Amino acid sequence: MARIEHEGGNRTVENHGGGPARQPSYEGVWRFTAAAVDVSVPQARHAVRDLLVRQAVPLHEEIMDGLLLIVSELVTNAVRHAALLSPEIAVEVAIGPEWIRVSVEDNHPYRPKALEADYGQTGGRGLLLVREIALESGGACDVEHTASGGKIIWAALPLAPMAPGPGAAAHQPMVTSPRPDPSVP
Repeated sequence: MARIEHEGGNRTVENHGGGPARQPSYEGVWRFTAAAVDVSVPQARHAVRDLLVRQAVPLHEEIMDGLLLIVSELVTNAVRHAALLSPEIAVEVAIGPEWIRVSVEDNHPYRPKALEADYGQTGGRGLLLVREIALESGGACDVEHTASGGKIIWAALPLAPMAPGPGAAAHQPMVTSPRPDPSVP
């Protein structure tokens, strides 16, 4: 990874119990940049895993496994399909009190879609897999354009697995975008 930036952590937030309360120390936003080359896939996955362990994020093992698979798939897609127009990619990890969001940004303008692939092919199912992992865990994923003409592909997952039973999804936090205003880089 070429550069790591961090925003957040140790902020004071208000609670309704009287005075300000400390935000959990694991919350914040981290951004990793890397060259769009094959070796960046395991580096990004390891960097995200190490970050989550270092920050002591209370992430359920099932969610951790799915999240790391999502990171691998998104970085692989950026390396394979965007490297020509985007020699550098960015991986962003945003952790809230109940959810975690990972996103991969590149400068290629093509906005991919999760497609059903031909079962005779050995590839082509990465975004379908990302979408299914996100939805199964009670999360979401999407693709957005950046102001510079590139794209951000993101997935957000709850820290804990969805409770089984009817109406479980109604209790999951709503996450819609990796940034408050996706048009702002």
